[in-house]
Amino acid sequence: MIRIAIPNKGRLFEPTISIFKDAGLPISGGAESRKLFAKTADPDIHILFARAADIPEYVQDGAADVGITGMDLITERGASVEALLDLKFGKASLVLAVPEESIFQKAQDLEGKKIATEFPEITSQYFEKLGVNVNVIKVSGACEMTPHVGIADAIVDISSSGTTLMINHLKAIDTVFSSSVYLIANKESLKAKDKILDIKTALESVLNAKKRRYLMMNVPETSLNAVKEVLPGMSGPTVMKVESGKYYGEESILAVHAVVDTDLIFTIVNKLKKVGARDILVVPIERIMP
Repeated sequence: MIRIAIPNKGRLFEPTISIFKDAGLPISGGAESRKLFAKTADPDIHILFARAADIPEYVQDGAADVGITGMDLITERGASVEALLDLKFGKASLVLAVPEESIFQKAQDLEGKKIATEFPEITSQYFEKLGVNVNVIKVSGACEMTPHVGIADAIVDISSSGTTLMINHLKAIDTVFSSSVYLIANKESLKAKDKILDIKTALESVLNAKKRRYLMMNVPETSLNAVKEVLPGMSGPTVMKVESGKYYGEESILAVHAVVDTDLIFTIVNKLKKVGARDILVVPIERIMP
């Protein structure tokens, strides 16, 4: 059996549930019903719900074989785990921030000052690399308030949009650490359980699909070469003869299919129309297996 630790609440919970569903491993029951464990569509894969901050240690210690959590939490805990895959969600930055009216403009200005944070290890490493001596104060919440009540001169805290800093009259003066959510594995479990790589492949297939779209179109045979020049498909377009007759006059028609990057769709579709493609369909892709 493989046990996967995933966040039990917060901003990482719903995206994690969603990506497992898209990967063909929907999670039944679980956090909504305050259960600690849940099953998936695979009888050999079970889910353990835990605090995102605890997941690195759960995986390191073998309480879970696999985990989903932020790279900031993995780094802060110094967890000895294998980072298998960047899941491309939960993006956020740890920023160094000071009060709006502060005279501090850069990290070097904080020599000898007090820095409040929930991430003392990352913060200490950051200032050590800069050669700046500071007093790092660990707090467990409401970090934004500490400069306003005299506890600290600056903070290092998570910021995804900057709104919280603005509300609390703080300004970011540097980025300390950039983070996103990762699939991680216990090193011993990874050696012994092949299915862990199957889980990685399934999640990776969802990520690959999100970046691409499937194009289908009818193309007059005389326009095929021009259409091929436009399409940057993964391994070239698939071309099939349409057997239901001739369209657009007496010219033979071909069905052309291709997979293209989502960001290129607008430009490519317009180019395809100009070189003769018709009846163009743009279809989402659920998964692309490597």
